[in-house]
Amino acid sequence: MTYDKRHGGPYDRGAADSYYRRGFNPHYFVEGTYNSPCIKMEDMIPKEIVDYTKGFNDNEEDGCYKEW
Repeated sequence: MTYDKRHGGPYDRGAADSYYRRGFNPHYFVEGTYNSPCIKMEDMIPKEIVDYTKGFNDNEEDGCYKEW
């Protein structure tokens, strides 16, 4: 399966939320992160939620987290 891994995309946002320990909150940005409209879960299609979930879970499995 192919995932949308572009910066700001669903996979990227899922991985980033896990990395920064922000919790599971599906969303993505139309273009670059914080530089374009944010699409929230209620407006996402199932494939986008799958991509976000995969990014989140991949980072959780890797155990790669921001050091505070």
